[in-house]
Amino acid sequence: MKLKATLRLENGMEFHGYSFGSVKSVGGEVVFNTSMVGYPEQLTDPTYNGQILCLTYPLIGNYGVPSEELMAEGLSLNYESERIQPQGLVIFDYCEDYSNWEAVKGLEQWMKEQDLPGICGIDTRELTKILRDKGSMKGYIVPEGTTVPENLPVPTPEAVSCKEVMVYKAQPAKEVENVNGSKAAVTDGKKVVVVDCGAKHSIIRGLVARGAEVIRVPYDYDYTEMDYDGVYVSNGPGCTCNYGKTVEVLQKVLAGSKPVFGLGLGYHLIAKAAGCELVRLQHPHRSSNQPVRKEGSNRTYITSQNVYRAVKAASVPSDWEVFFTNLNDGAADGIRHKTRPFIGLNFVPEVCVGLTENATPLDEFISKL
Repeated sequence: MKLKATLRLENGMEFHGYSFGSVKSVGGEVVFNTSMVGYPEQLTDPTYNGQILCLTYPLIGNYGVPSEELMAEGLSLNYESERIQPQGLVIFDYCEDYSNWEAVKGLEQWMKEQDLPGICGIDTRELTKILRDKGSMKGYIVPEGTTVPENLPVPTPEAVSCKEVMVYKAQPAKEVENVNGSKAAVTDGKKVVVVDCGAKHSIIRGLVARGAEVIRVPYDYDYTEMDYDGVYVSNGPGCTCNYGKTVEVLQKVLAGSKPVFGLGLGYHLIAKAAGCELVRLQHPHRSSNQPVRKEGSNRTYITSQNVYRAVKAASVPSDWEVFFTNLNDGAADGIRHKTRPFIGLNFVPEVCVGLTENATPLDEFISKL
């Protein structure tokens, strides 16, 4: 018999369902993701560290989870980090019978192994509408017979960043084809510093596959005296106020001319280093279908985003410009320097998990190394 559980929101609303995965009470900021697929990648995305993740799509678990094999030291072959990152998982219907050629175990078994509690039987579409309209809020997953935890986790860069410098050798440069048939840019022998604020491992995999040697450094590491050809500032959790040292180092980098690229939190840190003001979005961008238009063109991209802030367009310095504009709310979803190869984006360069149709900005970065 399934154990009953309750999802309690800070506004007093309650959703009743059933416990699965690890049986324990947890609290955290409740956020959502609308993708139809990709729960193994979402659950290992460091951006969700310390949060309770609601998956809007109703059926979860039907293709199990893949191997935790590493392709290099500390670099996962299939996941976005070495472990599950959220505090808890909220879904509508859990599928116990999974089927996929890459699957090695079921989702619930993996959750129990990594001590992740979940609640199923929740109307996740209704919950998503509440979070979309009112913004993310604190919440608790409380299985029957347990008590609400007293303290909520506070996502910090120390929890997700690497502890020391790590180097990943480049793969032989070759043509990489995007799913839309275009050829991705490649490089040969160039060195890219990845500032690890909670870097998704797909970032590193994508760079080494394009022929770049990756030097992964902690979020607060001063790499300016190192030998490198470009800087990639990663995604990550928490408030930009926790990354003062990162911004300080970026200010020195932006005084030079080497290519700099950032996404999500990385974009916001580059923007702060450039002198931009950040604003909290009334409706956070937490979906896989955010439409953005490239400024100066009629081309629109459908993007995947997981952010609750954006750059205030009016604060962009005169030597920078808005690169992409969100067509839903007009937010500045990307900026770039007018004369130097500096780019920041609010979205990941993929149309959904596992695809690279929107890799053009990443290719632009690679081409300038």
